[in-house]
Amino acid sequence: MLLAYRLPREPSAPRVTVWRKLRRLGVTQLVDGLVALPADARTREQLEWLADEVVDADGEATVWLGRLGSAAQERALARRMAGAVAVDYAAVASDAEAAASEPDVARRRTVARLRRELQRIGRRDFFPPPERDGAHTAVERLAATVSVP
Repeated sequence: MLLAYRLPREPSAPRVTVWRKLRRLGVTQLVDGLVALPADARTREQLEWLADEVVDADGEATVWLGRLGSAAQERALARRMAGAVAVDYAAVASDAEAAASEPDVARRRTVARLRRELQRIGRRDFFPPPERDGAHTAVERLAATVSVP
């Protein structure tokens, strides 16, 4: 799925709102104003909603269903998307390891926060990188050190 969009520079609030929503969806920005997601019913619906928001903000938007020209291009785009979430998974694993020396109450809060973060990352993880398993393991290892209240 592709979303081609253009928003007026002013006011900037709609541009920021659209960009934040695109980021939460896990899009890959191909060029300015053109983003891509794997095609499924959920991503199509999300991009159509965002296209409507862009138009409502006096912009222009078109949702496209496309196919890359080669298997090599598909793999490259998948690697790019996996790389983006790999960084986030690595940050979660690092946070979990750093929290191991915190007091029990702080570890409990950190486990809850990191589990929520893993869920957020998972919603935009279309091509799971190896770092995903490490992040889940690090959070569960930290959870095992927390006493049950």
